[in-house]
Amino acid sequence: MDVYIDGKVVRVTPASSIGKGGEADIFKIGSDTALKLYKQPNHPDIIGIADPKGRAREIAGAKRRIEEHQQKLPSFPKNLPPRVIAPIKLARAGREKLIAGYTMQLVSNAEPLISYGSRTFRETIANDQITTAVFKDLLKTVDRMHDAGLVIGDFNDLNVLVRGEEAYLLDVDSAQFGRFYCRVFTAKFVDPTLCDSSRTTPLLVKPHNEQSDWYALSVMFMQSFLFVGPYGGVYKPIDKTKRIPHDARPLHRISVFNSEVQYPKPARPLDTLPDSVLAFLKETFENDRRGAFPMHLIERLQFDGNGRILATVKPIVTPAIIKEVHTGTVSAEKIFSTTGRILNAAYQSGRLYWLYHDSGTYKREDGTEVIQGPYDPHMRYRVQQKNTVLAKGTRVFVFSPGKRSPQEFTVETYGQLPLIDTNEHTVYFVESGILQRIGLLGPLYAERIGDVLSAQTLFWAGAEFGFGFYRAGNLSRYFVFNARSGGLNDSILLPPIRGQLIDATCQFADNLIWVFMSIRESGNNINRCFLLSSQGGIIATTETTSDDGSWLGSIRGKTAIGKFLLAPTDDGIVRVEVNGTALSVAKEFPDTARFIDSGSRLFPGTNGLSVVTPKEIWNLQLK
Repeated sequence: MDVYIDGKVVRVTPASSIGKGGEADIFKIGSDTALKLYKQPNHPDIIGIADPKGRAREIAGAKRRIEEHQQKLPSFPKNLPPRVIAPIKLARAGREKLIAGYTMQLVSNAEPLISYGSRTFRETIANDQITTAVFKDLLKTVDRMHDAGLVIGDFNDLNVLVRGEEAYLLDVDSAQFGRFYCRVFTAKFVDPTLCDSSRTTPLLVKPHNEQSDWYALSVMFMQSFLFVGPYGGVYKPIDKTKRIPHDARPLHRISVFNSEVQYPKPARPLDTLPDSVLAFLKETFENDRRGAFPMHLIERLQFDGNGRILATVKPIVTPAIIKEVHTGTVSAEKIFSTTGRILNAAYQSGRLYWLYHDSGTYKREDGTEVIQGPYDPHMRYRVQQKNTVLAKGTRVFVFSPGKRSPQEFTVETYGQLPLIDTNEHTVYFVESGILQRIGLLGPLYAERIGDVLSAQTLFWAGAEFGFGFYRAGNLSRYFVFNARSGGLNDSILLPPIRGQLIDATCQFADNLIWVFMSIRESGNNINRCFLLSSQGGIIATTETTSDDGSWLGSIRGKTAIGKFLLAPTDDGIVRVEVNGTALSVAKEFPDTARFIDSGSRLFPGTNGLSVVTPKEIWNLQLK
């Protein structure tokens, strides 16, 4: 596609795509410049919507958005705070040279704020003290935006990028000022006082305002420090007539502070935060307190020597777990523990392998040292039976027992993620737009599997076959491949990803592929599961709202065994099976709840299941 910037032609291709959202595609057009192009009404992501009403709604929305931006972008306020990624130059397209988007500063080597709601990310990359500095910076920017006469409106954890201790605001073209209103919202962050209370899910019916910006920041703050949002957990009222849909809880102010809400096990205890902060959050989410987020609450936070926040109450001490316990229908034995961190685990050739880091050394499951060095949270880790794969950026190192030096080769990246995976047979990677596997002659003579889109592909390898996809600009394609002999089938007819991809993963078993995706779509975080045959045919699908407490509330941690899926939840393991063209829970194992939460990872185990946490591995036998 060609666009005109300052009268000069700029050509954009799928290869230059660096991001994709519900309303626009993002392209890199310079070392420090990005181009945001709005989706036209005929964009494949829009015309590919199966539901006729939904497609018509999106087409009308695209037309309205483009029409409004013909006036809004030329009059966009100038001299905004330095962390605001505002439009720089307008991009025009078509015969009529209508405004189709704009250029903006490219923020490289940054993480979206949504990552700060991940316990793993926070415990390895950004401690409480660093995260506090990020929110100080963000609070100042929001305050200055309001001083400049703008309301952010659709303020959420995907339009904030963090680099170091600096927080940058993206997608501010949707901000509200003058006669231009922000009509879009994200359900998790929208102020419920502005929504229709009679609905079963938040629907904005009043304009955003400065108070709603502060409400959204409060949601992000809580999520980043406690790893749960205000309306997370599961509402289980004693009076069953009071039950409501999970998505309706914000409209009724039923937050995690409610005594009948089951607090998520992976989250930090509420009393991790000082009483003054908890009181402010409870007032905000249960009693509709509004106003600027108090800077003094952040400035008064104190930290220990490791950068962990100090609360005003005594810390909770978790009692030691005995080696073996029997609980009802479950027998459990702890088979491994470390004071460090388990980095990767995989079930290959009938046994569980893992890699962990402890006391400055990377080690394997038998205690064998792989390499000495500090833990690097930006590295990608994989095991391939006794081989260990470490990848960072474009460089990959394969350590093999008995060999003095590792094999080294280069790969492409998806953002900052090295494009590699392993199974029990070998290592798979993408380089020069080609999906490849290491054969007998090593990485320099890797075996070709098939062509993919350079730097835009995600893939996963099972023992016999693999799955992947790429999407950039108007291009979106899924594929399966033969993990042993090569060959790639890219005619898989899964629906296109219309919104912003948050996360994706895959499980393989018994000629079946379980594909999981988490997507920010039309203001909601949606988790989807597709069950495919090894040829790519769709067998069943299902979806739910992210973090709703169900088996699909989180997309990770699951394991496929035979023709069913086992998923960890805070209430124990559940077994998921095909039900017509849908997927549903066929059996529950509540006695496993003592050893499992929704953040656990499941693998096949010795006469049972293996449960992997960041520091422990348990073997469970279900009677």
